[in-house]
Amino acid sequence: MSEKKQVFVKRLSLLAFCFVLLTVVSCSKKTAQESAAGPSGARITAEDLEKASGTLEYWSAFTGDSLKWDEWRVAEFEKLYPNVKVNLQSVPESAGVGNGKLLSAIASGNPPDVIVADDYVITYGFAGQGAFEPWDPYLEAIDLSVDDFMPGFHNLMTYDGTTYLLPQDSNVYFMFINTELADAAGLDYVNNYPKTIDELTEWADKLTIKDSSGRVTQYGFIPWADRGNDDPTMWPYMYGSEVYNASTNKLELTDPRVVASFEWEREFAKKFDPTVAKAIVQTAGGFFSPAHPFFQKKLAMTISGNWTTNALRIYAPDIKYVCVPIPVPPGGRQGGTTLGSNVFAIPKGSKRPDLAALFFKFTQRAEINADNFDTWRSIPCIDAIFDDVSWTKNGDPIYKLEREIANSPNSGHPALCAVSAELSKQLAAVRDNVIYNDRDPLPLLQEVQAKLQPELDKSKK
Repeated sequence: MSEKKQVFVKRLSLLAFCFVLLTVVSCSKKTAQESAAGPSGARITAEDLEKASGTLEYWSAFTGDSLKWDEWRVAEFEKLYPNVKVNLQSVPESAGVGNGKLLSAIASGNPPDVIVADDYVITYGFAGQGAFEPWDPYLEAIDLSVDDFMPGFHNLMTYDGTTYLLPQDSNVYFMFINTELADAAGLDYVNNYPKTIDELTEWADKLTIKDSSGRVTQYGFIPWADRGNDDPTMWPYMYGSEVYNASTNKLELTDPRVVASFEWEREFAKKFDPTVAKAIVQTAGGFFSPAHPFFQKKLAMTISGNWTTNALRIYAPDIKYVCVPIPVPPGGRQGGTTLGSNVFAIPKGSKRPDLAALFFKFTQRAEINADNFDTWRSIPCIDAIFDDVSWTKNGDPIYKLEREIANSPNSGHPALCAVSAELSKQLAAVRDNVIYNDRDPLPLLQEVQAKLQPELDKSKK
């Protein structure tokens, strides 16, 4: 989908407001067994779901072309289940997750029955705070289990052993290399593309070009561009750190691998004026703009998601490129990636969780996802579904790479915890301090750890 870049929460006051609402929400928790019941109080079976009728209140995060696709999806659902009416609303900031609207609806006792959110980071944090009903009572009825999904999605789906989020689809992130620029530099991207951080740095140096005044006219690579900008946990994760240890409920921000990832960006920034590089990235307008530096041949390599292939087709069809796994240091997550998923959740107090389950089951049908997958090269979260996707049937090498990377045990959703959103915000601030102010990352990371760990401790009481 085109709106898949993650939106990090930038207003601390909003987070405080959300936690107040979540306190109200948590006071009205139902047990998992109670949530298994349908409108009549009876336990739901697959046959019950197929015969269900009524109205489903559905909030979607999608806008633009993605919303048009979602509207079509709802219409197809209503054709198949004519006894169910879906009230679809496009709700900004990730189906109301990012601006307090969803939590206000939950606290007032009038939530939607199901949402699809495109910011999994903050959505997972709300799962940890009790904002959602569990999916577990409905999984058998829709013939699914957590184990049906690829391993990299399991930590996203569950919190304390309960399933609160079901992924609709996902983005895979990898490195794009402009082959024309690589050829000009005499680099072999077919057999010897960079697999390690040292090799990436070496390639970046060879692909960086300066004019007679020392001004950079072509950047080989900018670690904090694109995915490196959107997700400050990416490099620590690819360096091999967990960032957050779910078994101990502890942040591990002073892990030497976390520190090393920020030190690498710090040293990289010293190669050129980082503020100029920042300006180039920020004024490019994102990948859905012909002004992006990769499209303009001002950036030879970058890390982004599968949807970028469609942006290239639209805005820069003459750019020749290859896609390769993200380079990592020794001991890093070789062949892995971070995953960016759209997720379904049942808000606390949903009146028709049974219809929510029926709708999710419908969304996993191959013919319903065909246009989505065909356009954006996004992936299913269940491996077996890959075989029904046109990219697979046509032997597309990029989609083959996506499948391999997504199935890697080194792939996942990093740092998912009750304070995920604030953690992302704080780590982004650390990154900027390291890059633009040449700060030592360790004291900054220690400060974030000391600030957020007490909130995590509270979440498990």
